[in-house]
Amino acid sequence: MRRILALLVMLFFASAPAFAGDKVVYHIDNYAEQALKGLRNIRNQLDVAPDTKIIVVAHADGVDFLFEGARDPKSNTEYGPLISGLKADGVRFEVCQITMKRRNLPKEKFVMEADYTPSGVVRITQLQAQEHYAYMKP
Repeated sequence: MRRILALLVMLFFASAPAFAGDKVVYHIDNYAEQALKGLRNIRNQLDVAPDTKIIVVAHADGVDFLFEGARDPKSNTEYGPLISGLKADGVRFEVCQITMKRRNLPKEKFVMEADYTPSGVVRITQLQAQEHYAYMKP
């Protein structure tokens, strides 16, 4: 009985890193409607659960909030400082390269915090199906 209990305790502690935190992918495809709300949701999430791993995937019109100097069209809030603060807290911002190609957008147009993914929708699918990320669309 002691051996079984010891084995269970060892298995529990060996799997402890799996309980280290949640993983969430935020999907942005319309910056005017989703970006500011999404950035605020992410800030709130990290304030409550700072060990959450978050990836923001932007495609279509959603990539526009990651342009250098971009502002929210309703409040005129600049996105850059919000993005920088979240990046400092470990949030990853990924831009769809298919969107970049279709819209002829060079990497120089984006904030330095931006990373790139070949396909936004494929990336979201992989994060959900293979890496078990929760899905959020603000």
